[in-house]
Amino acid sequence: MDLPERPLLDRLAAYAHAAAHRPGTPCRCAGGLVGVLADRDDGTVVRHGRLVAKAHAPGTDPEEHRARLALAGHPDVRAVLLPPLLAPRPAAGELDGTGTLAGRPVTLWPYGPPVDPADPDAAPWEEAARLLALLHRTPPPVGAADRLPEMRAPVKAALAVERMRRTAPDHPAAATVLAAWRSVPDHAAPGGPRLLCHGDFHLGQLVRATGSVPRQDLSSSPPAPWRLIDIDDLGLGDPAWDLARPAAWFAAGILPPEIWSRFLDAYRRAGGPAVGTDPWVRLDVPARALTVQTAALALAKSTAERRPLDEVEEVMIDTCARIAGHRTGPALSAST
Repeated sequence: MDLPERPLLDRLAAYAHAAAHRPGTPCRCAGGLVGVLADRDDGTVVRHGRLVAKAHAPGTDPEEHRARLALAGHPDVRAVLLPPLLAPRPAAGELDGTGTLAGRPVTLWPYGPPVDPADPDAAPWEEAARLLALLHRTPPPVGAADRLPEMRAPVKAALAVERMRRTAPDHPAAATVLAAWRSVPDHAAPGGPRLLCHGDFHLGQLVRATGSVPRQDLSSSPPAPWRLIDIDDLGLGDPAWDLARPAAWFAAGILPPEIWSRFLDAYRRAGGPAVGTDPWVRLDVPARALTVQTAALALAKSTAERRPLDEVEEVMIDTCARIAGHRTGPALSAST
């Protein structure tokens, strides 16, 4: 009798274990160094010791995924993106013959400590801005430009709205979100500049690259440099989208003005090309789209979880109402 298939999470954890240890070597990793970092529809991530294994989203395009993975490992962006690790031979029964897990591509990465959510004052806003500026200024590696896909930020905004339409069409705030979405020109269709972009920047996409520091020096050396992670939305596009989430948070009153100024000033000093003298000329439309995306996901998730909106989600709905009420001119910059 065939045994039932193990859940994806168990198989991914077993693969991470096999990748972290030589065959026959017992695991002596402390409990805090092994566990699930994320388990969502768009990605499942487990840690084992000094490495991380990720099963990417179902339906990931194989060619686009390979192009993004190759870019992450290219020496031209080693100062910006955390590079992937070379995958070992799959342990028997853990990965499918094509190196996937239930049809989902699997990748390995060095583990890096993330931004501490319990210490917001230490959040590396300036470092993040410099990394984004460097990424945006880096020419696509020779031979890669033709293979790199569009970065996915505009597409993700549209997908969030469609998810809300499917799962929360009768929510009292849905009409407000849709009215704000109608104010986004062409629903933020891709176009304009075609520079290297991350596609989903927020502070959760930063980790310390401890692999660049010799293990024996970790206690005495300065902190390891920050690097960007998550390749799933990486590609070519308008770099203003990488600044859109902090811009939307600032416009909504969630991100304090002094932090927004620090972030924007650091980006400009690093030669970032996404904004000019008036940042809202380029940021208004992407920031509106990210506001709508956040609000739409809030309605979808709160409806699925049968809970009321929390305070931050309410703020994003209120910001959508302000966007919808702006018939002409920039919708968000009026508050800045």
